[in-house]
Amino acid sequence: MDEFLLSRLQFAITTTYHFLFIPLTLGLSLFVALLETLYVKTNNDRYKQMTKFWGKLFLVNFAMGVVTGIVQEFHFGMNWSEYSRFMGDIFGAPLALEALTAFFLESTFMGLWIFGWDKLSKKSHLLCIWLVAFASNLSAYWILVANSFMQHPVGYTINHGRAEMVDFIALLTNPYVAGQFSHTVLSGIVTAGFFVISISAYHLLRKTHVESFTSTMKIGLVWTIIGLFAVMGSGHMQAQSLVNTQPIKLASLEALWETENPAPFTLYTSIDQVKQKNSSQIAIPGLLSFMAFNKPEGEIKGLKDLQLASVEQFGAGNYIPDVPGLFWSFRIMVLAGILMIAIAFINALLIFKNKLSQYPIALKCLLYALPLPYIANSTGWYVTEAGRQPWIVVGLQKASAGISQNITSTEVWISLIGFTLIYTVLAVVAIYVAIKFIKKGPETPLESVKGGRA
Repeated sequence: MDEFLLSRLQFAITTTYHFLFIPLTLGLSLFVALLETLYVKTNNDRYKQMTKFWGKLFLVNFAMGVVTGIVQEFHFGMNWSEYSRFMGDIFGAPLALEALTAFFLESTFMGLWIFGWDKLSKKSHLLCIWLVAFASNLSAYWILVANSFMQHPVGYTINHGRAEMVDFIALLTNPYVAGQFSHTVLSGIVTAGFFVISISAYHLLRKTHVESFTSTMKIGLVWTIIGLFAVMGSGHMQAQSLVNTQPIKLASLEALWETENPAPFTLYTSIDQVKQKNSSQIAIPGLLSFMAFNKPEGEIKGLKDLQLASVEQFGAGNYIPDVPGLFWSFRIMVLAGILMIAIAFINALLIFKNKLSQYPIALKCLLYALPLPYIANSTGWYVTEAGRQPWIVVGLQKASAGISQNITSTEVWISLIGFTLIYTVLAVVAIYVAIKFIKKGPETPLESVKGGRA
């Protein structure tokens, strides 16, 4: 492979790995804050005990997110310097604000939260974790402001071959941000919810800390179900925005080659991207138009027409992304969501009828369902990023133009192998530490006093 493909592979690996931790950080910070709120409101030590337990797992995940995120910044200087030159004035502003506001706020109050047990008042300590949760999600907002410009550029001008910001407010209010940010945060709530209920199921199957994990199971199931329906709504909103912002991505998700009105929603098809046609198709007539326009009719542009329009606007080239990859990634994401809804609902019905202990198979389903939100997150992120190819900034710069001009494939191979090995070691350590905490379970009040630990 040449340095361009290797650089894309390296960025894909490091980004996917980093994004395994981010949704859990977003959702678990809010969940821990909710548990501590219940402790302050009720003065029930069980909530304090569980706040500390889930807080430890949050800290392990947060540390991994920080470490893997730092590597992302290296790519812009190493492999994608032409992109940095072209986009630096715009991309750098939200990244700088993310560090100056969100990360500093998050780090400061996380330290106070970790070491402030029994030193701060209950309400002051509670404020610390809510500020951590706020800052974690604010960090996501700034990152997605930068990414949304790459998906749908606004508030800029091209000057001397570089994109320069002319309207910062337009950057912050980019219509693409609303759907992407809400979908990301709500996906984090679902990820945290399944993390909580899966680990709770593990302890309930072992019959350890039954009262504590029955409590978090109930809270976690309600949290998860609310998150699942909310993430479906935000995903629908985001998909509708693609009609105007990225119609070629929408058509790719459905492998829609011809313009249709009304357009069908395809459940299954065999895609031939070279010949630009499908075979063995199973589709629901008119459903895609209904989903896009909230009415039975509405024209969805096909890939062939969109390709011709792109050639006319931007010049010769292939502007159609990886249709089979996008088509099936989207359906894997949706299928994972459907399975999560079914599993969460069944267990919620059982636990609120006090019958969950009679059906260990339901608890095992919860335990083994833990990968589902991670699968949904990874395939969803692939849809977001691969769907704008061949552009690195839609309509402004192609990915092939963003690569550094002075790197070799050997250099990229070395860094790719190095990062992958380091990430593997970090993953083993993080999983080992997390499993150790999970198996031990929450500390008793006596252990907490003796150890003086958070």
